[in-house]
Amino acid sequence: MKQLAIYGRSFGNEYNERIQEFFKLLEERKGKVDIYAPFAKTLKQKGIQLSEQFGSFERDSFQPKEYDVMLSIGGDGTMLDTTTFVRDSKLPILGLNTGRLGFLSSINLDQMEPALEQIFKGAYMIDTRSVLKAETEDELFGRDNFALNELTIHKKDTQSMIVVHVYVDGKFLNTYWADGLIIATPTGSTAYSLSCGGPIILPSSSNFIITPVATHNLTVRPVLVSDQSVITLKMEARSENLLMSLDSRSTSIEKDCVVNVMKNDFEINLVRLKNHSFLKTLRHKLHWGYDRRN
Repeated sequence: MKQLAIYGRSFGNEYNERIQEFFKLLEERKGKVDIYAPFAKTLKQKGIQLSEQFGSFERDSFQPKEYDVMLSIGGDGTMLDTTTFVRDSKLPILGLNTGRLGFLSSINLDQMEPALEQIFKGAYMIDTRSVLKAETEDELFGRDNFALNELTIHKKDTQSMIVVHVYVDGKFLNTYWADGLIIATPTGSTAYSLSCGGPIILPSSSNFIITPVATHNLTVRPVLVSDQSVITLKMEARSENLLMSLDSRSTSIEKDCVVNVMKNDFEINLVRLKNHSFLKTLRHKLHWGYDRRN
């Protein structure tokens, strides 16, 4: 019997009917299903009926080893939140998309029935995704000092740009005069880095991408470095504080903070269903090939 954990956040009312169908399908499967308690409350407020056989869990009491798969209902931001539950447990995650583009949460609700069928049969594959780690002297993010998509250093106000000195394995690379700087994983290559002109790289690539945000020097371009390297960031700014983000988690940092970025010692497992692949998702989401000549 499959044991599933479900995490989610609020979603548009236009999805209510399909989400109700999804939980009805889960009930018919008669597997063990536990729902993140705040999300279960949101579902009930939307009038979605949940079977009494479903359990619940809280963040502090979540035990990944009790489950076979974790389902994320929402967009890519929700999926990134899910990684803070899974961490280094290797529990695979599948995202059902109620967001917009959805590179991570790539399964649409009209695909939920075959998706559940494959999950309960165990007829799915696992994609392992590398994770970066950020180390600071003050351990700003505690145990959550990792990111599946990217680390971002950004100015905190609208007054002036910031300066970021970047070193790779102790050797000086460049000084970036910009609104910010992104260090992205291959998974994050289709996220913020892409919108700032960074390249798309395949998830299996062993690289980090260094992408400036609104750089003041037009000759500066994104750079790929090995994920075996340690990237050191040293900042300058007129403001006393800057903004540092790991995926969707942000905090203020002092401008003299030094950040070391490296590959983490664990990976995140994503469920890949039959007839799905990163390349197929890429073509579909970016509308590649939508040309009458094809």
